[in-house]
Amino acid sequence: MRKTIGLFAAATLVLTLSACSGGAAGGGGGAHKSLDQLVVGFAQVGAESGWRTANTKDIQDSFKAANIKLQFSDAQQKQENQIKAIRSYIQQGVDYIAFSPVVQTGWDAVLNEAKAANIPVILTDRAVDSKDTSLYKTFLGSDFIAEGKKAGDWLVEQYKGSSDPVSVVQLEGTTGSAPAIDRGTGFADAIKANPNIKVVASQTGDFTRAGGKQVMEAMLKSQPKIDVVYAHNDDMGLGAIEAIEAAGKVPGKDIKIITVDGVKDGMTALANGKINFIVECSPLLGKQLIDTITKLNNGETVPQRIVTEETTFTQDQAKEALPNRKY
Repeated sequence: MRKTIGLFAAATLVLTLSACSGGAAGGGGGAHKSLDQLVVGFAQVGAESGWRTANTKDIQDSFKAANIKLQFSDAQQKQENQIKAIRSYIQQGVDYIAFSPVVQTGWDAVLNEAKAANIPVILTDRAVDSKDTSLYKTFLGSDFIAEGKKAGDWLVEQYKGSSDPVSVVQLEGTTGSAPAIDRGTGFADAIKANPNIKVVASQTGDFTRAGGKQVMEAMLKSQPKIDVVYAHNDDMGLGAIEAIEAAGKVPGKDIKIITVDGVKDGMTALANGKINFIVECSPLLGKQLIDTITKLNNGETVPQRIVTEETTFTQDQAKEALPNRKY
């Protein structure tokens, strides 16, 4: 009898310890909570461009409309700040973590910490370069390689049938970031269709208008002939316009300009003929992020890759779209 009681007590102790340890590390994904009980930690890249500002506002507005508590941090374009914020969210035991990675590499350690704490991670806008895809639930954002290819395809079409050499300078985004790598790759692949089109100089402007202006000023001095500017975002293209005009040249005519994003300032420059072509990259990811979290919270599975639908703009299309542009 004593032996039976002892075994029962031991089993009860094991069950008690198991129950106590079950929620010690983290949020457990918030499964089956009501939305107003959820807490989501979001680690943003920064505020380096008009696109990023619109992205932040859309995410914050979407969470407010859905009545989901949002813990928000601005990494000021530094990976170490994002890692610190993610670790803080893990410590707080949030239900979900979402972030736009500053760069592609160096995330495995902190994402493994989130996984160990049973906190699902959602990548927005930018991907990570990790072989372990179990470290995140999904990547929600644009196809940056396709964006670069659209830019290159347009340029190839402009010089179709011409044997004249075309000198292109490229204003790259933040070094090591997914959009910078992929937009460069897609563009390079597309322009192979015309061997006369050459990228003669390529340098990072860090996705900022000031960076684009500074790099363009240097390129105008160092390059004897520039026919085209390909900027990885509108802000760098707008900075390049300032440098081109200061050098006494006409942007859009003397030098063609291709950019990616489609923010209002960029679209206005396109409508005015200072930019020639824009490939859209929508910052309005808030609703899709809320939908993804809602599905995960309901115990549903989501695709590991969710691509946003986007288009391209010529001058006439920009004029038509501008009055109703939300960002």
